[in-house]
Amino acid sequence: MVLVSLFLVFFRIGLFAIGGAYSFLPLIEKEVVQRYHWLSKEEFLDILAVTKIFPGAISIKYASYTGYKIGGILGVIVANIGNFLAPALLVTFASFFYAKYKNSPAIKSVFDAVRLSVFAMIIAVAFQVMDVINLMQIRNLLIIIVSFAIFIYTKTHPAVIIILAGLLGFIWR
Repeated sequence: MVLVSLFLVFFRIGLFAIGGAYSFLPLIEKEVVQRYHWLSKEEFLDILAVTKIFPGAISIKYASYTGYKIGGILGVIVANIGNFLAPALLVTFASFFYAKYKNSPAIKSVFDAVRLSVFAMIIAVAFQVMDVINLMQIRNLLIIIVSFAIFIYTKTHPAVIIILAGLLGFIWR
C-alpha cells in the first residue's frame, strides 16, 4: 500500500510541477514532509543541498531518495514512474491544444498568471533555503549580486557561474 501512496504522491507532484526546478519544492515538502512524514524537515533541506551537487531534475532526486527510503529499489522505480508519467501525459495532451490555440488572449493570460505564481514560489523557496542573517553578510551579498549580474547580462552558462561561486567560497572561507 505504501508503494501506491508513493506513486500517487509523486504523480501529484509531477502533475503540478509547473515552472520546473524550484517551483515545486513547496509541493514536495507538503507531501513528503508534512503530510506523509516520509522525510523530516532537516532531511528535506539536506536533500535539497545534495540536489545542487548532482546534475539532473530535482524531482527525480527527491523521488529517488524518498522512494529508496520508503520502498527500496522498487520504491525508487515507483516514485519516478509517478513523477514522470503526469508531465509526460500532460505535455502530450497540451501540445495539441497549444499548437491550435497558442495565440488566444485567454491562453496567453493563463500562462502569464502561472508564470507569476511560479516566480513567487521560487522566491519563497529561496528564502526558506537561505538563512536571512546569512544573506546580509557582505561576502554573501556580493556573491548573490555578481552571480545575478553575470547570469542576466552575459551568456555565461549557469554551471560556470555555480562552479565559480564554489571556487570563490573555497577561497573566501
